[in-house]
Amino acid sequence: MVTSRTLAQTPPAQARRGQHPGIALTVIAATQLMVVLDITIVNIALPHIQQALKFNTTDLSWVINAYTLTFGGLLLLGGRAGDILGRRRVFVVGVLVFSLASLLGGVAQSSAWLLAARALQGLGGAIASPTALALIATNFKEGPERNRAFGVFSAVAGAGGAIGLLLGGMLTSWLSWRWVFFVNVPIGIAIALLAPLYINESERHPGRFDLTGAFTATAGMVSLVYGFIRASEHGWTDSVTLLAFSLAAVLLAAFLANERRVAQPITPLHLFRDRNRSGAYALMLCVAAAMFSIFFFITLFVQEILGFSPLRAGFAFLPISVAIIASAQFAARNQLRWGAKPFLVAGSLLVAGGVFWATRIDLGTSYVGGILGPTLLFGFGMGSIFVPVMLTAVSHVAPHETGAATGMLNTTQQVGGSLGLSILVTVYGTASRDEARRQVGAFLRQATPQQAADFRASGRLPAPYSSQVLVHGIADAFQLGLVFAALAVVIAVFVIKVRKVAGVPEQAD
Repeated sequence: MVTSRTLAQTPPAQARRGQHPGIALTVIAATQLMVVLDITIVNIALPHIQQALKFNTTDLSWVINAYTLTFGGLLLLGGRAGDILGRRRVFVVGVLVFSLASLLGGVAQSSAWLLAARALQGLGGAIASPTALALIATNFKEGPERNRAFGVFSAVAGAGGAIGLLLGGMLTSWLSWRWVFFVNVPIGIAIALLAPLYINESERHPGRFDLTGAFTATAGMVSLVYGFIRASEHGWTDSVTLLAFSLAAVLLAAFLANERRVAQPITPLHLFRDRNRSGAYALMLCVAAAMFSIFFFITLFVQEILGFSPLRAGFAFLPISVAIIASAQFAARNQLRWGAKPFLVAGSLLVAGGVFWATRIDLGTSYVGGILGPTLLFGFGMGSIFVPVMLTAVSHVAPHETGAATGMLNTTQQVGGSLGLSILVTVYGTASRDEARRQVGAFLRQATPQQAADFRASGRLPAPYSSQVLVHGIADAFQLGLVFAALAVVIAVFVIKVRKVAGVPEQAD
């Protein structure tokens, strides 16, 4: 029982934290929302950014990649920093770095300035995000209380991408593209002020930073993703493409060798000895690859084919947010009753069903008839997966390695999304080039001499033909996305073996 004497002996901040777990969870969830939505919030603003800062089309893609690659590549270091220095302390530092980078991005006057700010945002996100997830374990008791907290966190993390698209459309339409960055600044400052008051600090574990591991992992992933993006434009036999893949192989091999050698690796490889944890990481990798493709290509389809404005395109993704939030809360409330396995299997099947439905997209597809259904299925599936996969990833992890375990889960999500999208963009590019050759032939066979001359001068096909090229490329990309989703189903059914124990995943006997 908490008596008046007990409270008198408790520091004021500690007392407030104990009495306001809702505020603590709000602060943690708001940070994750801010970090996750920044992956997509700039998507709709890209044309305005391109015009203002004179990006060419190829370099424009790095406005996204500079953030996601730095974010995903340094998540492991961020998780390790929280273990060594204290999670709340590192959490606040990450939020402040993210806020500063957002301010710098909002006032950017050149393309290089903006890309540097985006990379710094990724660093801030990589520091804040894994510590935010680990702070749930620090601040909420294992069992129903922690499951509910994970449910809120998962809903926010899952819906953040769609919310980012909506918010990006609003800010770009009503204010300026610069506000997709400025909006983070007051939120970040508020979080940094509230965190010391309402969030418990974790125990610090002495150790060293594995900077070699962080560098080789991040540089290797950047090189690998760059190789795929380069291949989509210049082909698989291009010398720079081959060099990028070779460099990625060397760096990632060096990363694995380093992790085996050092006493305190950024990624304790023994975490993968647990079958369920490894399965959770692999499952997250696959569903993230499908998730990024849904957001990217559906956004492209509704704006380029259906003619949606940026704001309307953002609203088109609201059903995904609702589906993710509803299913994540349902999964969190029913972990005690059914355990993790049913949600992982059902969620993976729903994701696969949504991606399969999306492969049927063609020029006659309408939003209600062919976009809403797949995205709803996908949203319900993602929401069903997030809570049990998080619980599985942190189950039976030593306290001093919780940051590394949660960091790896976040890393697999970001790396899976970046790699999956780059691979799907490669498929899209190849399919689009092949379809473009067919459409050029079809157009020239029926074009008037003037129309043919105009095409040769501009190199641009008229709308019906160019739209067919775009749709064909998107449909082919979703076919490969279906492979990722199918792999997730296989992992959920055959690899992960868990039973319910006190509402948390545990290894099967």
